[in-house]
Amino acid sequence: YTMFGPYVQHAGGRVQSKLIAFLDDASRLCVHAQFFPAENVDCLIEALASAFYKRGVPAAMYVDNGSIYTSKEIVQICARVGCLLAHTPVRDGAAKGKIERYFRTVREQFLLRQLDLSSLEALNRAFTAWVEEDYNAREHSVLKMSPLDRFALDRGRIRFLPPNSVNDELFFVEQDRTVLADNTFSLKSTRFEAPRDLRSRKIQVRFDRLQFDRAIVFYKGERMGEARPVDFLANDRK
Repeated sequence: YTMFGPYVQHAGGRVQSKLIAFLDDASRLCVHAQFFPAENVDCLIEALASAFYKRGVPAAMYVDNGSIYTSKEIVQICARVGCLLAHTPVRDGAAKGKIERYFRTVREQFLLRQLDLSSLEALNRAFTAWVEEDYNAREHSVLKMSPLDRFALDRGRIRFLPPNSVNDELFFVEQDRTVLADNTFSLKSTRFEAPRDLRSRKIQVRFDRLQFDRAIVFYKGERMGEARPVDFLANDRK
């Protein structure tokens, strides 16, 4: 879910930050929360990856009906990691009760502090420290134990996601491409050579939209490998 945050300096100007947060339903643990300069799919993917890497992949994820939470990218990521994606009923405030209570706690206990708003990085450093050292570690009035201790009781049921380059690909965006007769395809104004002979076939290419340095090719659900940019000097003849 997303909450509007304070105005901060970012990219030469002041922007209103957006807080994207995930809670564990059973323990009320803040799995991950982070302030961003915008509310868009790329920011949500970054927050989602951090949440999964830090506290594991949930059996199900219950999210808002906003456009970013119903986007094709988020649906694909949940399908890849085996997480059921569910959305709150439209205009049902009660369905968001726990996260709204968390946001109220953020406003009353964190945002009222004297905060360094010179950058998002400074704001997030202070916020992460508050979440982990205060909110997650303090006894919850309903649970009668801290969210961290309650979360630990279910540790044996948690499916952790080791951070590595292969798992990073789970969070890449995906686009369809048709491989040409010379076994190449174009992506983001770059010509790539397919890692195998896939001429005239429709493939799926996964890549990081914010840091475009790898293009992973899939065909019929199977990973074919990483595509390489075409070397036009070495490939100037048949």
